[in-house]
Amino acid sequence: MAVNVETLEKLERKIVLSLPVGVIQTEVDSRLKKLARTVKMDGFRPGKVPMSVVQQRYGYSVHYEVMNDKIGEAFSQAANEAKLRVAGQPKITEKEGAAEGQLEFDAVFEVYPEVKIGDLATAEVEKLSTEVSDAAIDKTLEILRKQRRTFQQRPQDGAASDGDRVTVDFEGKIDGEPFQGGKAEDFQFNVGEGQMLKEFEEAVRGMKIGESKTFQLAFPEDYHGKDVAGKTADFMVTVKKIEASNLPEVDEGFAKSLGIADASIDGLRADIKKNLEREVKFRLLAKNKQAVMDALVSKAELDLPRSIVQNEIDRMVEGARADLKQRGVKDADKAPIPEEIFREQAERRVRLGLVVAELVRTSELAAKPEQIKSHIEELAASYERPQEVVRWYYGDNRRMAEVEAIVIENNVTDYVLSKAKVTEKSVSFDELMGPQAQA
Repeated sequence: MAVNVETLEKLERKIVLSLPVGVIQTEVDSRLKKLARTVKMDGFRPGKVPMSVVQQRYGYSVHYEVMNDKIGEAFSQAANEAKLRVAGQPKITEKEGAAEGQLEFDAVFEVYPEVKIGDLATAEVEKLSTEVSDAAIDKTLEILRKQRRTFQQRPQDGAASDGDRVTVDFEGKIDGEPFQGGKAEDFQFNVGEGQMLKEFEEAVRGMKIGESKTFQLAFPEDYHGKDVAGKTADFMVTVKKIEASNLPEVDEGFAKSLGIADASIDGLRADIKKNLEREVKFRLLAKNKQAVMDALVSKAELDLPRSIVQNEIDRMVEGARADLKQRGVKDADKAPIPEEIFREQAERRVRLGLVVAELVRTSELAAKPEQIKSHIEELAASYERPQEVVRWYYGDNRRMAEVEAIVIENNVTDYVLSKAKVTEKSVSFDELMGPQAQA
């Protein structure tokens, strides 16, 4: 029998489901009889519990399960017959006035939208590129040297300067009152490396062991500690220890300590360049992919299924709660998190997901096995035992699905770039790498 589908608005649809009461009761009786063969109850041997007792104890729950199963089966069958692509879960409500011996239900639900992608030849994309220069290699070498530096106690009359590691006691007050996090003893930091706010470093620079100093420190408006952000504190700091840093020489011994196969300076620089080029490739791919996705979404027309957007918001809220819990926030599971702060991002994610899926379907951009294999091998290449990393990926379906999704996105990126109006823009290594380049 043809399914009557009523359009309520945009993507919302309604169909009526009809179930014979006899079919429901027959299934309930069958499940209760099966349950009676194994159920254990005080005063009865297994399998000897009277059906009337089983019915009294389990009748309601079994009837509820059967109704859910049968309604689900009826909805699935009706949606398939009507060739509907259902988005989210239907809302089921029982109707009154059904024919004798029948139960009727309204099923209200959403369908996936028709996605119209415009002419990609009119899309404009700015594609970034950069080169790994000798300066970038030199900068990375300095980072590696700092990571392996040693420290030596300065003389009593030695003054703290950039690069030194200092041990201090400090206490800060705002309007004469201590504040949380404003006091510490035997606190260590490296002068001139941005670990402390500028005023704090300036105060300590030039001080000697045993000296104390008072100074004012203005916390930035966007400081991570909201209780002190934008406020000015009075600090007293005492220097207890100053250690000068000793950087290792860049020589064959240094290369060997890093596990470089070709333990020479040239081999070290070549290895650094190779790793930087790999990182640059992934950074460029991520930024160019973002530009492509923005252009792709701008060329697409579609309505968003509210149920799918809500599911995405729910996931984001749960993710926020999990993050709060990980940070040690008390009662993070009950923390009030307004859904609306995630709506715009959730809508973008859903829109992008639907557009990408449509382009993948119509342009045959699904990930091929050889592409997945190549991507995993590239990811594994930076590790000491690449084959173990490859096996790690192939040993978990979830990880493989994540790789497949990345490969599909890469395919979409390449496809859009081949069609769109592309403007090449060269950026510096530091600009591309961002704050990490300043480590």
